[in-house]
Amino acid sequence: MVTPRIAVSTVSFIDDYCQLYRNLFADVRNFESFKYLHVGMISELPRKTLPAIARTVGLKDGQSLHHFLRDAVWETSELRKLRLWITKFLIGDQEITLCIDETGDKKRGQTTDYVARQYIGNLGKIENGIVSVNSYGVVEGITYPLICKIFKHQRRLQAGDQYKPKPELAVEIIRELKAIGFKIKVVLADCLYGESENIMKVIRRLKLNFIVSIRREHAVWLPVGQQKRYNRWRTYEQPLVNRKPEKRFIREIIFGQRRQIRYYQITKDATANTDKNSWYIMTNLKNDIQEDIALLYSLRNWIEYGFRQVKSELGWADFRLTDYASIERWWEIVMSAYLMVSCQAKHFKFKALQTIPSDAQKDIQNDDSTPSLMDIFKVHPKWEKGTTWKSALNNIRLIIQPYIFYWLIRPWLEIFRIPGFQRCFSKLIANMNEFRVPLFDYVMAS
Repeated sequence: MVTPRIAVSTVSFIDDYCQLYRNLFADVRNFESFKYLHVGMISELPRKTLPAIARTVGLKDGQSLHHFLRDAVWETSELRKLRLWITKFLIGDQEITLCIDETGDKKRGQTTDYVARQYIGNLGKIENGIVSVNSYGVVEGITYPLICKIFKHQRRLQAGDQYKPKPELAVEIIRELKAIGFKIKVVLADCLYGESENIMKVIRRLKLNFIVSIRREHAVWLPVGQQKRYNRWRTYEQPLVNRKPEKRFIREIIFGQRRQIRYYQITKDATANTDKNSWYIMTNLKNDIQEDIALLYSLRNWIEYGFRQVKSELGWADFRLTDYASIERWWEIVMSAYLMVSCQAKHFKFKALQTIPSDAQKDIQNDDSTPSLMDIFKVHPKWEKGTTWKSALNNIRLIIQPYIFYWLIRPWLEIFRIPGFQRCFSKLIANMNEFRVPLFDYVMAS
């Protein structure tokens, strides 16, 4: 009997995370490609093309990665199922704030499945592109990717396809998350979903709280003799990413008598012309503090902004694939890399690393107590002290730098034999491999 070989190592915390998915890949070469894609996606490559990722991890070309995405035998649905299980394990019984949003990317030509001229939300106009409906969960300030579904335009349906509007895809996502066991505190969505009678019926039937955007012209039935009225404006401070908070104004709009569903107007400038610069929201929350509702709804914009960063940082739209089965695999691995960074953000926020590289201990003096591993890594001048998703990504990029740099300069080391250089590089990489996340051990044990 031939003993299967062990998969080639990358960086320890990536290997630990990817090991959770090991049983999904019968062929060790496919598992290695899975790990290589995680390294490439979280790297600082400006474009995550397969040839660029291959060079980053020491492969000759991107053919093996392309084969892994297009032809290799493994189930995308099983990867998604396990990723969601891991997410549920990390979150536990905590409630999530669920954000439903869509994302689109401009694509040339018509050879890629489901690419059509359609409205691309992040571009704010109709372009030739591909669109998906995505969902994210927020728990204690950390964002977790959940489920995404491709929007199949009516003009690009394939044999066996059924046209489903975006709100119907959102309904499917909510039902699937509930079936998995996620506890949803509140659903946030923009006006495309807030104006959908179908999705609002489902949300009410599932007895979920919601805050959704609506159009200014949103119709509300008003009994004879009753009138619409506005409460007074209230001011609040709106937190912004990497900027000072801004003053905002919110007021309740009451149609006749106050009902279970309530309506609010939010603006930056409470003047006579506020209608032109306002957001209108609808909610069934019973909270009387309007500022809480406004701040909670602002999470949707924060998540949308954050996902634009994620798309750019992890290469959501960098695929050079034309069939949707391969694109779906690419997106699912992006979501997996996203979750890996979210795990690190959770780790930086709530955990203290325990192991200490023996070599690094010699280089750091601390008269009061033995330094933790986190204290050691924080000595790096570019280490970020924040606990956001982006700061976690920037920090783990520092951890993988020696591994990536080694593969980039290795061809020169084959030409110029420098005594001790490779040994020192290997020693540095070994120190980086001491960066471990004990949380994964708990997941494996479960």
